Amino acid sequence: MAYWLMKSEPSVYGIDDLARDRRTTWDGVRNYQVRNMMRDGMQPGDEAFFYHSSCDEPGIVGIMAIVAQALPDATQFDPKSEYYDPKSNRAEPRWLTVEVEFRRRLPRVIGLDELRGVKALAGLPVLRRGNRLSVTPVQPAEWRAILALP
Repeated sequence: MAYWLMKSEPSVYGIDDLARDRRTTWDGVRNYQVRNMMRDGMQPGDEAFFYHSSCDEPGIVGIMAIVAQALPDATQFDPKSEYYDPKSNRAEPRWLTVEVEFRRRLPRVIGLDELRGVKALAGLPVLRRGNRLSVTPVQPAEWRAILALP
């Protein structure tokens, strides 16, 4: 099992949306490095922190599970979608998505300042200056350290 941190703006799709929907595709990713993580790294059974970004209180707000292998992101083919990519084609899709399922909300937001204060999380990619990736790996020891926070 691998662990991940997946960011979304709550004004676009937040933990409350996932709690309501129970399952969704994590679509709209337009970064090759993240696409490759979805394709090569994510497996059904992996778990991910749901991280609210670009909001008043950014931080980890919940846990979800990866429930399906990467598949073509349908938004790349839809001219009405903001994620439409005219250079992508169905025979060789450029962009992928994974299906995620709600596991639980955390009792509180675990914000960046708190994460930065935990020595065991010094290598967490979301804490690196300039890191803008919407999906990053989380090491098992980091996962446990975050879940152990009071």
